[in-house]
Amino acid sequence: MANATVTVDAKTMQELLDQEGVEIKVPKVGDVLEAIVLSVGKNEVFVDIDGIGLGVVRGRELFDESVRVGTLKVGDKVLASVIEPENKDGNIELSFRAAGQERVWQTLSDRLKSREIIKTKILEANKGGLMVELNGVIGFLPVSQLSSEHYPRVEEGDKTKILEVLRSYVGKVFDVQIITTDSQDEKLIVSEKAVGEEQLRGKIGKLRLGQIVEGEVSGIVDFGIFLKFGDGLEGLVHISELAWTRIEHPKDLYKVGQKVQAQVISIDRDRISLSIKRLQPDPWIESIKKYQVGQMVNGKVTKVMPFGAFVELDPDIYGLVHSVELSNDEVKDPSEIVKVGDEKEFRIISIEPQEHRLGLSLRTMASPPTPEQPKQTEETK
Repeated sequence: MANATVTVDAKTMQELLDQEGVEIKVPKVGDVLEAIVLSVGKNEVFVDIDGIGLGVVRGRELFDESVRVGTLKVGDKVLASVIEPENKDGNIELSFRAAGQERVWQTLSDRLKSREIIKTKILEANKGGLMVELNGVIGFLPVSQLSSEHYPRVEEGDKTKILEVLRSYVGKVFDVQIITTDSQDEKLIVSEKAVGEEQLRGKIGKLRLGQIVEGEVSGIVDFGIFLKFGDGLEGLVHISELAWTRIEHPKDLYKVGQKVQAQVISIDRDRISLSIKRLQPDPWIESIKKYQVGQMVNGKVTKVMPFGAFVELDPDIYGLVHSVELSNDEVKDPSEIVKVGDEKEFRIISIEPQEHRLGLSLRTMASPPTPEQPKQTEETK
């Protein structure tokens, strides 16, 4: 299309604008403008932008899902985004494609603000979460934003098993809400957990600290068990709150589906912490009375760690012998001094009933050499 040239005396135009109090709007890159189609060519479309001037859309900037160039006709209203305020011909370079993307992200932003619940199909899975698509934009549903129903309860946090669970969701439809939109970085994050969050908070708000609840074990991990109770609520019983005695793994005590009672000990927003052991008497209260600092006791080594060893004195009382208390000499590796199953005589060096701590020592069992009994050396052998 040949550009039509209209000559206007600049001084006369300025006088008219001043007289009418008209403010000239200078478009900026990224502005989305409404325009009227003037002509449609094979590779370019000219439009009129009311009050601003002539615009042109060319090449790859013509293509957008919401604009079908082949169906455009003179007089149609279109939206286009400014990519260059003025080209070498004095026209405004525009883009249907960028305007379409702007509309998409604006729509996503509106859906974020309205907290709309959206149904979306799971496209892919990776170790961090699930991939979805909204309005033609690929979004991410992190594992942390899954509902309790879909959160992978995997023992010891095995990433391979977690991925297996996540892959089982591919093709399924989840209800989600948008929680983050960033058009600049093209970042879209959604949450399944956010759906019904207000209703969940209302239910949690009815709980009180110290309340006893009865529920069903819904998941077992290395750091505790998850317990479903009440009207769709779920809480965590940390491994330290399962029993007064030391346990190696929660699966040694509980199974999924098992019914148990627990006490509410903490409520932090939507996180509920529970305790099972606090519903049982503390065996330390009575058992520790038979021990005192300085006492010699027999104990069995149950676990050896880089920092020392745990020792069972009786079924209720365990103590720790720190690496520095294993020998009068420097100990680099506790396993060189004690092994699991070893039974030895220890000296109690500290008792802290409130913290359930009892310190032991083997150092007192080894006497340093005296002048009367010198150590044998290669020279004296």
